[in-house]
Amino acid sequence: MPEFSPSLTYGPGSVDWQERINFERLRTQRAERMREVMKRHNIPSLLATGAANNRYLTGMKGAEFASGVWYVLFFAEAEPVVFAHAGYILNYPHECPWIKEFRLARSWLNGICGPEAAAEEAEKFAVGIVDELDARGLKNEPLAVVGFDGLAQSALRDQGVKVRSGSGMMNEATAQKTEDELRCIRMVVAMAETAWYPIMQHLHPGVNEDDLTQIGRAAIYKAGADFAKVGFRSGPLTFERGMKDSSRLIQYGELLYGNLCSTRYLGYGACLYRTFLVGRKPTAKEADWYKRLVERIDAVIDAIRPGATTADAARHFAPADSWGYEDEASVLTIEIGHGVGLKQYEMPVINRQWSLEHPQEFKPGMVIAIESREGEAGRGVRLEDMVIVTEKGAEVIDRFFRDQIIAVPL
Repeated sequence: MPEFSPSLTYGPGSVDWQERINFERLRTQRAERMREVMKRHNIPSLLATGAANNRYLTGMKGAEFASGVWYVLFFAEAEPVVFAHAGYILNYPHECPWIKEFRLARSWLNGICGPEAAAEEAEKFAVGIVDELDARGLKNEPLAVVGFDGLAQSALRDQGVKVRSGSGMMNEATAQKTEDELRCIRMVVAMAETAWYPIMQHLHPGVNEDDLTQIGRAAIYKAGADFAKVGFRSGPLTFERGMKDSSRLIQYGELLYGNLCSTRYLGYGACLYRTFLVGRKPTAKEADWYKRLVERIDAVIDAIRPGATTADAARHFAPADSWGYEDEASVLTIEIGHGVGLKQYEMPVINRQWSLEHPQEFKPGMVIAIESREGEAGRGVRLEDMVIVTEKGAEVIDRFFRDQIIAVPL
């Protein structure tokens, strides 16, 4: 039986009489973590775009309707420069006073301006970056780049910049969470799980998947989440991944499972599944499927501890040929453990496809979602839990009933 993480003793609001999520510390420690990783890799500068990357590095939110519409030049030994989108740049300085340097971003809006205009804009973008590097004596040093398209990277190289991939460093930095990041994740899991009970209350023959989705989202938003995500697969769509949120009417005796994946609070995500049954008790076969599913996930969780590796945990997942597949890629993101943070998929990853030959070490502060399924064509069960890696092992964050299929009587 897995150990459970301690329950929260506070809500999402800020108060002066209790230690909760310390936002200044959250921003500061994330930046310090990134700088440590950069120094370890001898990379003095990192240029990043994308909602999760920008937020991790600066604590800021911004326009995300096109890739590269705003970006951050981050330094191992200096304060970052935020290249802000039009309009935002006029508001950021007083809204985000912890950032001292702002510049106007250059964007070609995914190339909709046409190839010639995009090339011209990309050149201006690259010149602006080189000017900042040159001012800090870093023009001839390598620049790690994360999230930019090929046009941006080519323009930087044309200006003589030594472009390097920064994705690996970003993955390394985000793998272990700070105490305030863990508090954010505990909070979003608690918020997400408020969806399950009202969904159960409204689950009966004749309800459709969209009804359940709306009920779940309303509960999560009421709990204070930034973004609520609820999805369902039911009946014949519950083993192989059929279309989700199909609006199909749920009939008596059907299995269905819901996910709360991508529900967010302060940018941090949840990733959870539960299985339900409408109007009857599970058959012996269904109960056995779910029993094997829980035992499998529990074994994976028990293998997660500092010093162990993803290979140790991955051995407890069933091989793909258990269901007649020839390649482990056939169960990618189905039989898996994966890090969760500001991105839905972060390091580490646990599966038989990669982990057995390319293991990653478990470290305290990692947050991992472990998911699996069982069943047969046209009918199946699913479960996903989230755990925090501590010095002693893995603690399960989610609390909603998981030991058996959740049978909802009429």
